[in-house]
Amino acid sequence: MNKKNEKLLIPFIAIILGILVGCIILIISGKSVNGLLVGLLKGLTGFDIYKPHLGFNLRYPGEFLVSAMPIMLTGLAVGFAYRCGMFNIGAEGQVIMGSLAVTMLAILVPMPKGIGAIVCLIVGALAGALWAFIPGLLKHKFNISEVVSGIMLNYTAMYGANYFLKILPGTNNQRTVDIPSSTKLGSSFLASLTGNSRFHWGFIVVIICVIAYWFIIEKTSFGFSLRATGFNKEGARYAGIKVDKSIILSIMISGALAGLAGAIVVQGTFGYGRVMTAADNYGFDGISVALVGSSNALGILFSGMLFALLKVSQPLLQINGIPREIGEIISSSIVFFVAIQHAIKYILSKLESKKHKSMVNSKGGTSK
Repeated sequence: MNKKNEKLLIPFIAIILGILVGCIILIISGKSVNGLLVGLLKGLTGFDIYKPHLGFNLRYPGEFLVSAMPIMLTGLAVGFAYRCGMFNIGAEGQVIMGSLAVTMLAILVPMPKGIGAIVCLIVGALAGALWAFIPGLLKHKFNISEVVSGIMLNYTAMYGANYFLKILPGTNNQRTVDIPSSTKLGSSFLASLTGNSRFHWGFIVVIICVIAYWFIIEKTSFGFSLRATGFNKEGARYAGIKVDKSIILSIMISGALAGLAGAIVVQGTFGYGRVMTAADNYGFDGISVALVGSSNALGILFSGMLFALLKVSQPLLQINGIPREIGEIISSSIVFFVAIQHAIKYILSKLESKKHKSMVNSKGGTSK
């Protein structure tokens, strides 16, 4: 089996096995598997099999896509850094810094309609990139693990953001005032198309980022240098590639993508800044999305949708008598099966070898 087919098949097998684990747990606990499938179908399409006369409620797919947008962006963020051999576990902090920068700018600086939304997106990306520059610089100058510094900076970002949000005029213990409409990504037109959901123009940002990710990684010399650095740093350095520059730039671009995720959460999903008691886990979900998507642009797009579907369908599962935790169990199982991909590769190679031998024997030949 060639590597291209292997990359497609392993995540697919992992998803099937993850869903099977969820189904087995439901059967053991005496719950109906139908409730799981019906809940996921409704979350994806808005169609309720138990109430077909109601037709399709487009609010459900609208909200599903709203939930998927930031997860897909953080998946791209983690995947981009990983292509250069960096593990950006600090994406959560970069999301927070992007949302903080956008909230403060939108509330404190009056901006005209249209331009305001674009300026906020750019500032959110810059905030994420600058926050990601810190672990990149520490890695470059002092060889400090980006994992350790990234985890520490996540907490610094969350508590620091809470402090600055609370000093904004009108902020209470939970949220800031609404940001001006001139900086929002919401659209009455898109809402009317999706059953009055919160679906917003952020989906265009996501599409642009997916295309840009693919083009940079696969079609540019910069992308080649990133992949070469991620594959073998010393070999890349010997070939004349500026490894240190690649590392810094890759994690800053990664941070910019995570910062964009934070921006669209404020500008599109909520329309205000939130004082957090715990992280939203957009960044950590992005790690799972990048892993299942094999750090491939299209793979991240679809795995982001899958994880978002499992998340937004949890209330629907409860209505059908399914514990909402089953969505988390399936997500975790999928990640587990992708993580043990070497075992899956071994099983696939054995099956392929066995098939080859049986074909040779059926033709009356011998296998060498």
